Amino acid sequence: MPGTASYQMYSWPKTRDSASRFWHLIRAAYGSGNRELTDFADPQKAWSDPDLLLSQTCGLPFRYRLKEQVGLLGTLDYGVTDCPPGYYRSCLIVRRYDPRKRLAHFADAKVARNSIFSQSGWAALETHLDETGADFRLRGNVVETGSHAASLRAVAEGRADLASIDAITFRFLNRYDASVGKVRVLTRTRPTPGLPLITGRGVDPAPLFDAVAKAISSLSENDRDTLGIKGIHHIPKDAYLAEPLPYPLTPL
Repeated sequence: MPGTASYQMYSWPKTRDSASRFWHLIRAAYGSGNRELTDFADPQKAWSDPDLLLSQTCGLPFRYRLKEQVGLLGTLDYGVTDCPPGYYRSCLIVRRYDPRKRLAHFADAKVARNSIFSQSGWAALETHLDETGADFRLRGNVVETGSHAASLRAVAEGRADLASIDAITFRFLNRYDASVGKVRVLTRTRPTPGLPLITGRGVDPAPLFDAVAKAISSLSENDRDTLGIKGIHHIPKDAYLAEPLPYPLTPL
């Protein structure tokens, strides 16, 4: 039985061949699915596709819109430092030579945001301010960028002062984007559940979880290093739903 599969959240030109081979291993272990990964112009279409077999979404869209529409399959572990398996955090970045040393000094900062529906790019920053007792909010002066890479460049080029970047994406940016040399990490947020793998609502997730686990163990050393994947873990749905929604989102 066919089904769409996509791997777009951590996709870079130099990772696409490895991602394709990863999917072929999953498909061989599972015994079903479309022959190739699909690159959807809009990831929302991947997540709502009626033929969805496998995709990766962000924790915020999952708990805000998708939690009753898709099945939670598992969470890939990318081995983020000082995080439990399957968890990640955000790096709050500023320009390398910005003299401000503490987040409190950025009360009037212009913030680069990849999306209002991004856990790592917006919700993590809002939550960090709440949980660290900051007496300001970074809401009135936001530059919408559309991607973490664009947020990093906005800070590097002086069009914004601060951005919250997914630690896994920041790892890839360190490999592939020279603009990293113009920024520094000011601080990091606490760990939160990583980007969940999802499947269609009527799909039994257990065999697919096992297929992904088998595929990870079968990846070549080069492909495993290129993708950065260490394993797959079960993170309870409640752990995703427990994270607060950022301003100005309200429960649906």
